[in-house]
Amino acid sequence: MSADATPAAPATTPATTPEPVSELPHLRVERPAPGVVRLVLDNPEQRNAMSEEMTSSWVRAVEALRSEPGLRAVLVTGEGSAFCSGGNTSWIAGDPDFSVDQLRDRMLPFYRAWLSIRQLEVPTIAAINGAAIGAGLCMALACDLRFTTPTAKLGVPFVTLGMHPGMAGTYLLPEVVGPAIARDLLLTGRLVAGEEALRLGLVSRVIPAETFAEESLAAAVGIAATAPIPSKLTKLALRDGGHADFESALQWEALAQPITMATEDLQEGIAAIQAKRAPRFTGR
Repeated sequence: MSADATPAAPATTPATTPEPVSELPHLRVERPAPGVVRLVLDNPEQRNAMSEEMTSSWVRAVEALRSEPGLRAVLVTGEGSAFCSGGNTSWIAGDPDFSVDQLRDRMLPFYRAWLSIRQLEVPTIAAINGAAIGAGLCMALACDLRFTTPTAKLGVPFVTLGMHPGMAGTYLLPEVVGPAIARDLLLTGRLVAGEEALRLGLVSRVIPAETFAEESLAAAVGIAATAPIPSKLTKLALRDGGHADFESALQWEALAQPITMATEDLQEGIAAIQAKRAPRFTGR
C-alpha cells in the first residue's frame, strides 16, 4: 500500500445498535465502526472491579462474539478513571470458612470466564485507560495488544494482599514480558506506569490521555481493515508465545501462507497496491 493510501473500513454489514445495558449489567457492548466491537467495563463506582454481574455479562458477551459475523477486532476498555481494579475483594474474602476445595471450585470458573477472550479468533486490544490491577491486568494480558496512558498504574500485587497470583498470571506475564521481569513484578507486587510499562514490554503503546479513546479505536479500525483470513491465522501462529521451534514455524507458514495466497483478498490487496488505493477485503 502506498504511504498516502488509508485503509478502508472492512466490507461488513452496517453497524448495529449495541445490546442494551440492562441486559448486560456492568458491561456495555458497543459497535463504533464496521467490524469492531468495544467492550466497556461499566462499574466505575467500584473501579470496574470484576463483580459477579460483570463476570456473567462478560461470559455472555464473549460467547456471542465467537459467532458474530463480520467481526474483525475487539477493543476492551473501562468506564471512568480505571480500566479494571481486579477481583471484587468482598467476594474473594467473603467466605473465610470455605475449604481449599470449595475455593478452588469457585476460582477456576472465574478464571475461565474472564480468560475466555483468548478464545476469540480475531485480534483483541486492551485499551488500559486507567489502573489495571491484579486480575484486571491479567485479563489485559490475555488480549493480543495493550495500550495505556502515561499515568495509568499496572501491576499484579497479589503477594501484597497475602495471596498467590491467579487468573493465569504466572503464565501470561512471563509470556508477555519474559521471566526476569515477571519475577520482579510478581514477587514485589510493585506497580508501573507509562514509559516504564512500555520499556518492560507490558504494553506496546503509550497514548496521551486526551486522545487515548480515539487513537485506541483507530488502531482497532485499522486492524479491522486488514484481510481477515491472514489476520486470524497470524493470531493463531503467535498464540502462547508462538511456535515451539524454527522448523514448526516453517511448516506452519508453508501451509498458512498458501491458504491466503489462494484467496480473493490477496488479489484485491495486490490490485489496490497497483492502483494506489486502499484495499477492501471481504474475507474470501
